[in-house]
Amino acid sequence: MATSKRYRAAVIGGSGYGGAELIRRLLIHPNVELVRVASVDFVGEPLSAADPALEQVTGLRFEGITPAEAARDVDVVLLGLPHTVAAAKVPELAALPSLKIVDMSGDFRLKDVAAYQRWYKHTHPCPERLADFVYGLPELNRERIRTARFVASPGCFATTIELALLPLARAGLLSGLVHVQGITGSSGSGVAPSAGTHHPVRANNLKSYKPLEHQHVPEITETLTLAGATDLQLRFVPVSAPLSRGILATAFLELPDAWTQARLEALYREAYAAEPFVRVPAKRLPEVAAVSGSNFAEVGLVAGAAHRGLRTVTLFGALDNLVKGGAGQAIQSMNLVLGLDERASLGDPGPWPP
Repeated sequence: MATSKRYRAAVIGGSGYGGAELIRRLLIHPNVELVRVASVDFVGEPLSAADPALEQVTGLRFEGITPAEAARDVDVVLLGLPHTVAAAKVPELAALPSLKIVDMSGDFRLKDVAAYQRWYKHTHPCPERLADFVYGLPELNRERIRTARFVASPGCFATTIELALLPLARAGLLSGLVHVQGITGSSGSGVAPSAGTHHPVRANNLKSYKPLEHQHVPEITETLTLAGATDLQLRFVPVSAPLSRGILATAFLELPDAWTQARLEALYREAYAAEPFVRVPAKRLPEVAAVSGSNFAEVGLVAGAAHRGLRTVTLFGALDNLVKGGAGQAIQSMNLVLGLDERASLGDPGPWPP
């Protein structure tokens, strides 16, 4: 059957949770046809071998092919690969004229090679391409993404925390020490099981991991500094929770006492009034259940009582780590790169109850 879709896409690394979300939303995209999925797993098997929800939905199969073969006759490639693996594929893809790339790994989010090596514990496989990638946070870089050929899609924790703090950075209010706790679901650890994500020790448990050493710290600091933060010192503690999906981040900082609850709420509502996927709830604080399964994020705040000229402010952010924190945001950037409505295939509000 002939297709009226305007663009063709391929996914490389489609057998994980992020890849499954990419595939699902590309299959329902009104303007983009998914034509190929490359993977080292499930080669020759239908996509439903990795994602049972795709049973009888598509005839596509996982293909064990090179990056250049995966990109043949397509307009855009989306990379759902682990760190370092993604960067190793980029030179072959970048050599193809006019091909656009959206990478979901952390390989091209940082511009500092030394910072990458410190936080990711690897030598960068493709440092010569770092400057070519635009950081794919539409709420900050929308116009740059529109004209980009290569996009580095942000991390899940990074997106949550950046959206919670971005209005303060832009207003020149984000400076010095900020404490953040981020609670996340198990799908953020990927499809391969480990001792830390095994159901019996995750389902009825809360535990911190990588305290003060999570690899998203330099990404968040770099992004918010570019947005206007000064001397930002992020102290971030991630916590694993008995959820499949979702992140709730809570940040604590102090502002001059002139920044009351009403004034801060007005700042946040104005900052996100025109954003299609960021909500500032009117009568409640952000929560995971409200955004689970969707590309929407929520932000909110509570300003405490003033004391000695300062006011403690608590910021909140919530999103689905696989959608706005992962594949959904990658598709949002893909839409911008292709000149499409950035909401295409992303407008569903998610299920209720989640």
